[in-house]
Amino acid sequence: MTSNAFDVDAFLRRPLTARLATNGPTVRPVWFLWEEDAFWVLTGPWARLFERVRADPRGALVADECDTATGLVRQVIARGRAELVPFDVERGRRKLVRYLGADEERWDERFVHYLHDDPARRGTVWLRLRPSSLVAHDLSYAVAS
Repeated sequence: MTSNAFDVDAFLRRPLTARLATNGPTVRPVWFLWEEDAFWVLTGPWARLFERVRADPRGALVADECDTATGLVRQVIARGRAELVPFDVERGRRKLVRYLGADEERWDERFVHYLHDDPARRGTVWLRLRPSSLVAHDLSYAVAS
């Protein structure tokens, strides 16, 4: 099967759910922001992800889509070392707007708290995965009519 080229940056700017794998192995679905050639995921001490990354920063992430009605099948697979970095509201807003829309008043209250609670008190941080390897595949196919 041949992989077709596609715009990886445009693909990763879409509100896809990715799967993030850490030591264990442990795999979890995550919302992410693709900026500055890195994946940004909200986390904190309330999540096992936080401690797993602190113990072993190696990680992998897959963002993909599969639409059997149209034959659209694309995937991006990233591997690298994750790091926990301080949370910033503006990046948080950019991430949440892509999944929840621009009107914060319509957001579920827990997402508003992620954005506006004091990160020092809550413990909110970014997990940043800057890929050392990033592979993209377009495995789309023609659907018989």
